Amino acid sequence: MAVEPRVAVVGPLPPPSGGMANQCRQLVRLMESEGIPMELVRTNAPYRPTWVGGIPVLRAFARLLPYIWTLWRAAGRNQIFHIFANSGWAWHLFAAPAVVIGRLRGVKIIVNYRGGNAEPFLQSTTPYVVKMLGAVDRLVTPSGFLKDVFARFGLQAQIVSNIVDLTRFRARERDSTDAPHLIVTRNLEPIYDIPTAIRAYARVRSHYPAARLTVAGTGPDLAKCELLAQGLGVADGVRFAGRIDNDQIPELYANADVALNPSTVDNMPISILEAYGSGVPVVTTDVGGIPYIAIHDRTALLVRPGDDVAMAASVCRLLGDSALVNRLVEAGQTEARAYAWPHVKEQWLAVYRSVLDTPVR
Repeated sequence: MAVEPRVAVVGPLPPPSGGMANQCRQLVRLMESEGIPMELVRTNAPYRPTWVGGIPVLRAFARLLPYIWTLWRAAGRNQIFHIFANSGWAWHLFAAPAVVIGRLRGVKIIVNYRGGNAEPFLQSTTPYVVKMLGAVDRLVTPSGFLKDVFARFGLQAQIVSNIVDLTRFRARERDSTDAPHLIVTRNLEPIYDIPTAIRAYARVRSHYPAARLTVAGTGPDLAKCELLAQGLGVADGVRFAGRIDNDQIPELYANADVALNPSTVDNMPISILEAYGSGVPVVTTDVGGIPYIAIHDRTALLVRPGDDVAMAASVCRLLGDSALVNRLVEAGQTEARAYAWPHVKEQWLAVYRSVLDTPVR
């Protein structure tokens, strides 16, 4: 029996339940369920003591110093650092230290880069980031979109799909209804443009007065979105559900008729893949890496960002055409199976074994 590589996974855990944190948690949990131990080095460990979290500069050092020490110790016990990374300060504070310490300690480095802001970040940041990415043992991204972005900077990336644990989701038959339930499972942050979804919902309400909208997420735009719903006269039909635990997400999809994704910047949103797995038709913007996983009129309906008129028209088209819904749902479920755990597990194990067989760079 082959001895599996010793891997330390460096990344965040929920809360908050962002895409990267959920992917990190799922990878560790599912690998360990297969009898493959993974050591987790958490980049967002709770502050000790807790009051430090309220002091901006001090809290950075309070988290960074224990994090570096934990990385150093983990490097002595493992052969590989699997680093979940994204753009901005998160790269400088968490990914870069892990790369440096891994190199000093002689472990193989896999940078698993995520997020739709990679190109502007690489264009605007200091040259060391591109140089560091070019020196790791393997650069891995979940999408063809990011692979193409990195290629424009002379970086070669390998694709390993995001994980969609399809055992958590069950498609159901959706009958035509005069009270459709629309959902958005993105945080209330400017890049996700929840106001466009609210405006689209208001337009749908003119055709389906009993329609409902649930927004599952938190963020700084909550008050703005609440005021918008009130101003449009649809606050009675909009539920801001706040942060929903990842274990409750399947139930939300099970009770939905259409999933909306209004984001203005994106890579490979898990929310779209989860909707596919749940048999929920999707209306999404066409930004970033979304066209790599959502093909208009085949697996989803795509609109331009900020276009609430087109988003509402697409929702109404779905609500009035059950044949279209069935066709999109069937294609979406086929797409989702490419991200099922058995497939992704073999991809990651192949990457781990491959980097161990590669000479030190």
